[in-house]
Parts: sequence; structure tokens; C-alpha cells
Amino acid sequence: MTQPNQPATDTLLTDIAQRHFHGLETLETRSRDALDFHDLAVWAIRHAL
Repeated sequence: MTQPNQPATDTLLTDIAQRHFHGLETLETRSRDALDFHDLAVWAIRHAL
């Protein structure tokens, strides 16, 4: 079920991810391991959150 403000939330999360994880183009599933899986340090994830 999609929430009423889901598009705004998706846009915000994508913006945060792109600012903190350079090279990340989208948070959408692209069905290719090389595009969908990323090695990230836990401190980088903590900083983004």
C-alpha cells in the first residue's frame, strides 16, 4: 500500500542517499547486482541517517 506522501518521501531519501553515497544514481531496483548492491561503511550509513 502506498502512503499519501510516499513520492515526497522517496524523493527525500534519494536526495539524502545521493549526497552521502557518491555514485548512487537511484534507490529503485534495477535487477542487476552491479547496480543494486553497494559496499558501504557503517559509519557512512550512520552519518547519512
